[in-house]
Amino acid sequence: MKKTLAFLACFATALSSPAATDGQPALTLTSSGGSRIKDLTMVEGARDNQLTSYGLVVGLAGTGDSKISETTQSIANMLQRYGVNIPADTIKSGNVAAVMITADIGPFAKPGSRIDVTVSSIGDSKTIQGGVLLQAPLRGADDTVYAVAQGAIAVGGFLEGKGGPGGATVQKNHPTVGTIPNGAIVEREIPAELVKDGAINLVLREADFTSAARMAEAVNQMFPGTAVARDAGTVNVRVPKEYIPYQVNFLATVGGIEVEPDGVARIVINERTGVIVATSNVRVSKVAISHGSLTISIASTLNVSQPNNGGIFNNNNAGTTAIVPSTTTGVTEGKGGFKVVEEAPTIERVAAALNALGVSTRDMMSIFQAMKRSGALQAELVLN
Repeated sequence: MKKTLAFLACFATALSSPAATDGQPALTLTSSGGSRIKDLTMVEGARDNQLTSYGLVVGLAGTGDSKISETTQSIANMLQRYGVNIPADTIKSGNVAAVMITADIGPFAKPGSRIDVTVSSIGDSKTIQGGVLLQAPLRGADDTVYAVAQGAIAVGGFLEGKGGPGGATVQKNHPTVGTIPNGAIVEREIPAELVKDGAINLVLREADFTSAARMAEAVNQMFPGTAVARDAGTVNVRVPKEYIPYQVNFLATVGGIEVEPDGVARIVINERTGVIVATSNVRVSKVAISHGSLTISIASTLNVSQPNNGGIFNNNNAGTTAIVPSTTTGVTEGKGGFKVVEEAPTIERVAAALNALGVSTRDMMSIFQAMKRSGALQAELVLN
């Protein structure tokens, strides 16, 4: 019985502690309740690249480009590739639209894999719904073809009816832009160099000195003497000798290390939508706020003046009915008074103090701006 228990204990230990295989270092994952380094950074050299192309969308039900010379010439050039020679000025392009194709290709996309593409009309096509993109080579900034796009277009909208006098048009979303999921086949891989001079650079998505220093310290706890924060946005990590042949394992291990990122105190205000977002580091000093409500109301009414046949119109001239507009304006100003907002060391207390004022979201935006100008708000204020 004791031998059986000892065997089960050894078996459980082997399952819970991955060991190196054939000299390959074990993959180690940590969990400390913070954010993973892979979610806070990107590896320098592993980046997306943008691809573009020009093409034709066919199969449109009369919603294509009008007789535009560029579109008809493109159709004539396309037909010429198949041995059909037609003068461009004789082609009708009602079922065809000229488009631009855009796509992003990842750093490790291999030949044969597929990527999504976006198709956008550049002519006067009303909608590209129901169309099919003809084969179009996607080129990078170096004018090299990295993928080829083709396929049926998915448009998240529609256009119904006819415009003009007496007509009606109903449009939902944007029918001149569509997507082709997995619509391009990768033909050429973009090489990515991750390790330079035996080290990798982790680029922080949000540059911050404290976050970079904490990240370097967390990596050094697992791989002593390998990481150093170069600046607020870069942490340089030297690959240990035992991991040089196994760079993927090393990157996976470093990416799984969890740290607690820091951030600046910031309040983002979007006046168009009425959205206010504040980070947890926002602080407010003790301040007195006076907020008065001023309401202006303007009401317009239409009065009808209809004189009778008697009175001044007694010479057989009938009176004329007239509509007389009348406008009433009123101004109401609420009583104002100073209210003291105590010093708030946390974002929860800041929110509670401002909510206690009983103001609207738009008024709160103005209060934040006034508090910033007065020096009582210890945070960056961003207006969109």
